[in-house]
Amino acid sequence: MAAGSCLLLLLLPSLVTASRSPPGCKIRITSKGLDLVKQEGLRFVEQELQNITVSDLHGNEGQFQYNISQVKVTDLQLASSDLNFQPQQHLVFNINNASISLRFRRQLLYWFFYDIGSINASADGVHIYTVLQLAKDEAGRLKISNMTCNASIAKMHAGFSGTLRKVYEFLSTFIVTGMRFLLSQQICPSLEHASLVLLNSLLDTVPVRNYVDEHIGIDYSLLRDPSVSTDTLDLDFKGMFFPRVREDQELENHAVEPVIKETERMVYVAFSEYFFDSAMHSYFQAGVLTIELQGEKVPKDLEVLLRATFFGTIFMLSPSVDAPLRLVLQVSAPPRCTIKPSGTSVSVSAFLNISLVPPDRPPVQLSSMAMETKLSAKVFLQGKALRVQLDLRRYGWGHMGAGGESPPHPTHNCFLLSRFRIYSKQSALESLALFSLQAPLKTLLQLTIMPIINGRHCCSHTTGSAQQDSASSQLSFSAERTKKGVQIPLPEGMDFTREVVTNHAGFLTVGADLHFSKGLREVIEKYRPVPTAAAYSSSRPAEPSLDPSSL
Repeated sequence: MAAGSCLLLLLLPSLVTASRSPPGCKIRITSKGLDLVKQEGLRFVEQELQNITVSDLHGNEGQFQYNISQVKVTDLQLASSDLNFQPQQHLVFNINNASISLRFRRQLLYWFFYDIGSINASADGVHIYTVLQLAKDEAGRLKISNMTCNASIAKMHAGFSGTLRKVYEFLSTFIVTGMRFLLSQQICPSLEHASLVLLNSLLDTVPVRNYVDEHIGIDYSLLRDPSVSTDTLDLDFKGMFFPRVREDQELENHAVEPVIKETERMVYVAFSEYFFDSAMHSYFQAGVLTIELQGEKVPKDLEVLLRATFFGTIFMLSPSVDAPLRLVLQVSAPPRCTIKPSGTSVSVSAFLNISLVPPDRPPVQLSSMAMETKLSAKVFLQGKALRVQLDLRRYGWGHMGAGGESPPHPTHNCFLLSRFRIYSKQSALESLALFSLQAPLKTLLQLTIMPIINGRHCCSHTTGSAQQDSASSQLSFSAERTKKGVQIPLPEGMDFTREVVTNHAGFLTVGADLHFSKGLREVIEKYRPVPTAAAYSSSRPAEPSLDPSSL
């Protein structure tokens, strides 16, 4: 019994580790990013406090009767404020020594004197201490789960005018004391509504489970509650693509967990090999990694090369010598991504079947060859969309920073040397015959097929644009997907600037600064929740957006 207990204690750490799913995508927000959020957040808080509604105040003291109504905030001065990360409590927002100017309507009766007018008042030494707790909800979305607030006003003054000014100033203690109490009681409810309702509606704009295109979707649900230190907030996202034909399919994650150590930039986004592998696995499961070219759709240079290579076989097929060619390139297994400090590559295995298609006769197969290639990959950001550009050409060291500028670090977005090999599925002898075809076929694939995959037009190539467009229409893994990219989970109105991609062993990171292209108020008003609507009733993924401004 004792031995069994000891064994269980030894296995417990590994069991806990195994139950913790590694993220495919991780986001770190640093204290520098929080400073930017504070600037925009202060403007939002000012707007909320200016809309405070204070109840009417009325009462009497001896022969003095008063009624205060139509209280409006006319000015706010938030002199000192701090927004900080705090372990256990997540976010602490502190405002010190603020002032609030008010204007309200007075109705006063003292003995037989009756007076109506307005009063200007100011609340000084306003202190607001707010703690926001963050958590993931049932759908895996980041939410403000709880808020605690404490507000106080050190002193309040009221200015009177009119014939009874001296009397009012003597009796103003009752009015000022009551108004100070009512105002302090309205600050926290206003901020609570702003946090738990309005700011949560902003967090609803972060994509969680969305369709990327007609074939696949992406799951950005949080795996666990945020991890907060004194300088950073880390979010672990599932980061898994799925085929739309089988949305409940789960691809097990055996990749290295991304580790973000940097804190120099405002935000860091890390992607593991699992993130990219799940995308390629989903496209493979959807059955779209196939290219078929026939007749005039086969690039002329490639047709000449293939007819010359298989001249003997074609000549024996007379009178079908002039029959059109058909090429079917089909990926045979899900491609795999490899990320190293030296660069990123994608390993692809495929079959290339070459046939003659005589009119009114069955196709005649000329060759069935297997292809193994390692494509070099360049990962970069465009707006909030992550894009990947693949290449067959052999690159040396290279790097790319924001706006096409080269950053100083030599591992930023490097290329791995690509590899390409073909061999016959039928015989070793035919594989030897195909060896001479390897280099020119690789070049032609680079000039004809790779531009289609990467979503750009060919250049410096003899194939006509009509042929290129025709080939593009036959390519299931279309250019639009690689051109559009995949949106990174950030709220609407928040964008990246000065991005730099850095490769590590098993994952890559994107370090960037942030800026607000839209104000918090603008986005919140756009998505302001309707009280009668069920805000969280559906878990169905959202369709891909056609509005470029939302990316």
